[in-house]
Amino acid sequence: MKHRFHSSQWVWQDLDLENEKQAEEFVRKHHTCKRWIEAIKGNDTNSIGMYTGTPGGEAMWGSLVYVQNANHKNNKEIFHFYLTKKEMITADLNLSRLDYVNEETMKEKMQHAETSIEGFLILIGEILTHFLLEIDKFEIKLRDLLWEMKEKNNVKTLNRTAETDHQLLVWKNLVIPMNEIRMVVEEVFGDEAMEGVRFKQTKRRINRARSLIRDYEEEIEALISLEDVVSNHRGNEIMKTLTVITTLFTPVTALGAIWGMNFTHMPELEWKFGYLFAGSLIVLSTLALYVFLKKRGWMGDLLKVRGKKSFFD
Repeated sequence: MKHRFHSSQWVWQDLDLENEKQAEEFVRKHHTCKRWIEAIKGNDTNSIGMYTGTPGGEAMWGSLVYVQNANHKNNKEIFHFYLTKKEMITADLNLSRLDYVNEETMKEKMQHAETSIEGFLILIGEILTHFLLEIDKFEIKLRDLLWEMKEKNNVKTLNRTAETDHQLLVWKNLVIPMNEIRMVVEEVFGDEAMEGVRFKQTKRRINRARSLIRDYEEEIEALISLEDVVSNHRGNEIMKTLTVITTLFTPVTALGAIWGMNFTHMPELEWKFGYLFAGSLIVLSTLALYVFLKKRGWMGDLLKVRGKKSFFD
């Protein structure tokens, strides 16, 4: 399918990869197109190439993942593009997969584009809009996670934090190639492309997406750091508690070991108040040890009752 824009000054054409005749026609028209067609066969990841050898014959090409499910690796869509100043060729582009892109509105914008470069940047900008709206949904999940960590922090919350961090990495992985495309447009088509309104709009949109991702990365890093602090504190408290309990039961263990011996001559066995004496000695020695630990400040706040909303319960 061929679309002509701005009084036929440039053309957007869809390439059917199964149509060898159409591919041959493109190759005859653009000598670098053959390299692109060979590269995209079976390609399912981001890639980019360019040609700047002949003035007026500059071209850039590549593949771009424009839809990616953050939870499923293979649930994605990738399209391929070849761009010159007067022609934009795309393959495997299905705009219906972009929930927030209106194809008619996008083509109306392209009617006002003076070159195929501007038309391509409009397309990239619309894909970025889709990304940004999906990132807005991510923001809601992150906000819920912030409060979940305070109200019911557990292994499930830690797992959700890791999943959220992974989702952010997926969005970052999608935006990075967009920024590379922007830089390649600068390199291939020069100042003329950079001064265009669409280039500046797309550049700002890319910067906005990158800025949001950086800010969310900082939030997640802060969450993970907080989780580490809480976990380390709880681990230390557990060790302190076990140490204190072990220490307090030392008199019981030691005296019980002594009177649990089976020697023939043990005078304490004949005492009338031996049992009372042993029990009293155990209790008093345990209390004395407790008072000693308390005065030394080694009990900390282990025996204090904490509020239900405390991070360090």
